Amino acid sequence: MAKQSTTIIQVLAILGLCIGASAQVGNFGAPAITASSSYMSSGITDDSQSVLAIRKRVDEVNVVFIATDKHGKFVRDLNQTDFSFVDDHKPVESIVNFGHQTDLPLELGLLVDVSGSVRGRFDFEKQAAVGFLQHTLRPRYDKAFVLGFNGHSQITQDFTDDVQLLSTGVRQLNDGGGTALYDAVYRACKEKLAKEKSDRPTRKAVIILSDGEDNQSEVTKQQVIEMAERAEVIIYAISTDDSGLILRGDKVLEDLATATGGRAFFPFKMKDIEHSFAAIEDELRSQYMVSYRPSDFDADGRYRAIEITALKKDLQVRARRGYYAPRQ
Repeated sequence: MAKQSTTIIQVLAILGLCIGASAQVGNFGAPAITASSSYMSSGITDDSQSVLAIRKRVDEVNVVFIATDKHGKFVRDLNQTDFSFVDDHKPVESIVNFGHQTDLPLELGLLVDVSGSVRGRFDFEKQAAVGFLQHTLRPRYDKAFVLGFNGHSQITQDFTDDVQLLSTGVRQLNDGGGTALYDAVYRACKEKLAKEKSDRPTRKAVIILSDGEDNQSEVTKQQVIEMAERAEVIIYAISTDDSGLILRGDKVLEDLATATGGRAFFPFKMKDIEHSFAAIEDELRSQYMVSYRPSDFDADGRYRAIEITALKKDLQVRARRGYYAPRQ
């Protein structure tokens, strides 16, 4: 009898562990996944990183997006029925949740190009960046880090909600050297934002101050976009080029931003840099978030396209283009 009681207790303990594990849900972005062991997948893999075994998944995708009218102004009063949601070229199976997300905690990476090519407006750009951080971050709620890059990247201030520390980190940046833009963005997404775990939904974004010219990176633009998608990061870019010409770097910044649901700005006058930062802040507070279950979902690790369309005339939607399914 004692042996039978012991067996029952062991079975109940195992069931308790399984239930506890299945209650864990991943952060918004790619499908949330749960593990029936003591391990949980990070959702990021590369050639040097082994894939942890996932034994159970939750087929739920979360996407942050914005809607604008024909004049580019944010439209903040729309409902679920105003949009069409398509995943992997098929209508989604069901909408789990839809809402306005104007107040999520922010996790920001400020990436400042300190190469020789940005020397002309460097001091003003640093001043504008400090003003953005002072106006945007809320103590004990939002946090950011500062990373300067030329041929190499250096974090002058790690994640903090202390604006004074962040401001000091910005002012410590010194210009000069080549440009490894892709390496810097890749590092910010993989080593900082992907690893930052929270017990509540957050909005992750990288803000790049650069002319977009890259001449020293080891990773490619496509690898940067893929890493940003895996880390659930929106990229915003503010061009530092003041030539008035359309250069190769402009397309680089545009591609990085567009693929992740962000936006690139090309200020010509000094004061327009401040306006660009203000527009990013406004956008971060003007977004929607939808959670849905895709049709015919398979945890095969492949890329799945996302298409969100406004049903009302003259409305445009901006969202990331897709995600990588977890691999089971």
